[in-house]
Amino acid sequence: MLSYAEANNIIANEIMKINLEIEEVDLLDSLNRILAEDVYADVNLPQFDNSAVDGYAVKYNSEILKWKIVGEITAGNYNEIDVDENSAVLIMTGSKIPSACNTIIPIEDVTTEDEFVKFIGNTKYKPGQNVRKKAEDIILNELAVQRGTRILPQLISLLAACGKNKVKVFRQLKIGVLATGDELVDIHTSPKEDKIRATNLYTLLALIKQLYMIPVNYGFVKDGKDEIKIRIESALNDKIDILLTTGGVSVGKFDYVKEVIQELGVEIKFWKANIKPGKPIVFGVFEREGKKKLIFGLPGNPVSSFVNFIIFARDNIKKLYGMDEQKVKARLMSELHKKDNKRHFIRGSIQKDNASNQYSVSLIGSQSSGNMVGMSKANCLITFEEEKDNLAHGDFVECIMI
Repeated sequence: MLSYAEANNIIANEIMKINLEIEEVDLLDSLNRILAEDVYADVNLPQFDNSAVDGYAVKYNSEILKWKIVGEITAGNYNEIDVDENSAVLIMTGSKIPSACNTIIPIEDVTTEDEFVKFIGNTKYKPGQNVRKKAEDIILNELAVQRGTRILPQLISLLAACGKNKVKVFRQLKIGVLATGDELVDIHTSPKEDKIRATNLYTLLALIKQLYMIPVNYGFVKDGKDEIKIRIESALNDKIDILLTTGGVSVGKFDYVKEVIQELGVEIKFWKANIKPGKPIVFGVFEREGKKKLIFGLPGNPVSSFVNFIIFARDNIKKLYGMDEQKVKARLMSELHKKDNKRHFIRGSIQKDNASNQYSVSLIGSQSSGNMVGMSKANCLITFEEEKDNLAHGDFVECIMI
């Protein structure tokens, strides 16, 4: 049986072979996509010296506290006004500053009388205040956004400022999900006797959406070899990059998935990994007419399926796109013990102490592979390495954020 590291290396090697084509999309359609080009500023930002506040533009002189108002400038309506040390221009936020001015006095710090403006009380000011200088944010032709960056809403403004009405992004992977099991009914159905709702199907589809990839819902199929074969073959003929199945990968009488995918021409790269939960995972590669699809046969237990997707599929897809894997070190707030040589992934709740800038992590309830309630309360997986059998209170552990 392969170790976690061995199994993960095999998967990582195959995922990194996926060809990420580049497509050009409208700016607003690029949200949450991964940028496939370096974007450079086509203008200085700001493009000109401008006012950070509504106020009065003056030529600084510490001895002058009263000015004659000689004009007004609003955003987008600049006109050059002659200004000396005894004159001021009423100016609005974002407006271009007259070339003779170097300081903006906020409108709330002054009072006006006839054609003059003067300070209220003992208000002080200094040269250059409230002036946003030309190119202080970014200089013409400077790198503004690096290739491989996820396009978040706050980045849209910068891309727009660089004139990018269209941007190049990496294509999204299409990932199909098929659940197997006689016990499954859909979530709108009330389960009777020994039936359960097909929760794995929806969990995996949600995880795919969280990655901003394209989920393809193949539903669920009963534990009949012929039925499973028909459904998997149909999925393999579809335009997907990865197929996830859940259930039917262990050693039970009706666990057909491994056998079926072999019969369909999938090259099995490994079966079973020395981990807990999620040992009975099968991973393979299907190739036809020069195109490859990766197949993950995940266990049927809800937590096992979830954990396998996180540690093997999600984190390697993130590497492919150059995304942060979201792993942190945290201080363990309890003891942990195990009696096997498996790598355990334990559900935990992680918190950050802002004062010390350190993380601490606590266990979440039962670690049963069927405990969906406990899973719903977790925000990380604590890594308990193979070579260790005890973790003490206060030890630092690696946590995978979920």
